[in-house]
Amino acid sequence: MADRPYPSPSSIAALRGELNGLLDHLPTSPNGDLVLQALTTLTEIGNADNDRLDLKILSSTLKDIERAFRILKPYQHNRKISIFGSARTSPQAAEYQMAKDFAACVTSQGFMVITGGGGGIMEAGNEGAGNGKSLGLNIELPFEQGSNTFISSNDMLVTFKYFFTRKLFFLKESDALAVFPGGFGTQDEAFECLTLSQTGKSVPIPIVLIDKPGGDYWRNWAAYIEKNLLGQGLISPNDFSLFTITDRLDVACETISSFYTVYHSSRYVDDLLVLRLRSALSDEAMHELNERFSDILVKGKIERSTALPKELQDETFELPRLTLQFNQRDLGRLYEMIRAINRLGAEAIEFPHPEQK
Repeated sequence: MADRPYPSPSSIAALRGELNGLLDHLPTSPNGDLVLQALTTLTEIGNADNDRLDLKILSSTLKDIERAFRILKPYQHNRKISIFGSARTSPQAAEYQMAKDFAACVTSQGFMVITGGGGGIMEAGNEGAGNGKSLGLNIELPFEQGSNTFISSNDMLVTFKYFFTRKLFFLKESDALAVFPGGFGTQDEAFECLTLSQTGKSVPIPIVLIDKPGGDYWRNWAAYIEKNLLGQGLISPNDFSLFTITDRLDVACETISSFYTVYHSSRYVDDLLVLRLRSALSDEAMHELNERFSDILVKGKIERSTALPKELQDETFELPRLTLQFNQRDLGRLYEMIRAINRLGAEAIEFPHPEQK
C-alpha cells in the first residue's frame, strides 16, 4: 500500500492561526452561531474513526460548496431562472431555438439565467441570455459535459464534482425553473423539483415545462402522470397546480414574471407561514383570500402583518406581509393562492418585473 501523505507541521501551524482568528471573531459575527456549529460538527467528524473514503467525500463536498458560495455571491440579489434540458439537442432543433428565445425573453425582463453549463439546451440558454446575464453550474463527467463557449468565463461558471451539490445550488439559487425536453437527467431534475415543491422542502417558485411549438413531449408526460400517479391516488389533483405546461414562448415568460408581480418571497417564523408582498392587499382582497383558501389553514385566518420580531434583521423587513397557519400539506393550493394574490394586488404595482430579491 502506498504511503499516505501526512499534514506538514507548517500547514498545521497555518491552519491553527486561521482557526484562532476565526474563533476570536465569532462573538461579534452575526452568523457566529452557525459557523461555530459547523466547526463543532467538523471536529466531531475528525475525532471519529471514519473511513478514509468517507472523509474524501466530505472534503470534496465542502470544496464544491465553498467554490459555489464564492462564485455565486456577487449575484445573490439577482432573481434567476434555471433552464434544464437535454445536452444532446442540436442547435438546428426547434427545442434549441425555443430555449434560446426563452432565455432572451426572461433576461430582457431583468432575470438572470442558470444552466448546467454544457451543450444542447444548456448552451441555448446561455446563448440566448447573452454576455454577463447567465451562470453555469457544470458537472465533471467522463463524457458529454464540457462547458459551452457561451459560459466559459471562470467567474460565472462553477464546476461540481457531485450531482447532489450541483442540484442543491440549482434549487438554492433559482426563483423559477424552466424544463425543456431531455433524457434521464432532465427527468430526474424535473421530478426532484416537483417533489421538493410538493413536500414544502422548497420555497414556492414557478415551474414551467416548455416544449417546441406543437410538441407533445410534456403532454405525453402529463398523460402518464395523470393515468399512473393521479389515477392510482398517489398524488393529489391540486399537485397539477405546481407546474405549467406550454409550447408558447409568451405563456412561458408570463407564467414566471407574473408569479412575482405582488408576491415577493416566503419563510416560516415558528408555526406561521409568512408571505412577503411588494404591495399590501385591500380589505376586499383579504376577504376573497379567506373565502377561497380557508381549507389550507390549520386554524385562524389569513392576516395582514408587518415584519415579525424575528424578521427585523431581514433585508425585506419593510415589505408588507400575510401570515397564516398553513397546513404544510396542500402545496398545490398554496400555489393557487399565490396566483390569486398576484391577480388581486396587481393594480397597485408600478413595476411588474422585480429583478432583485
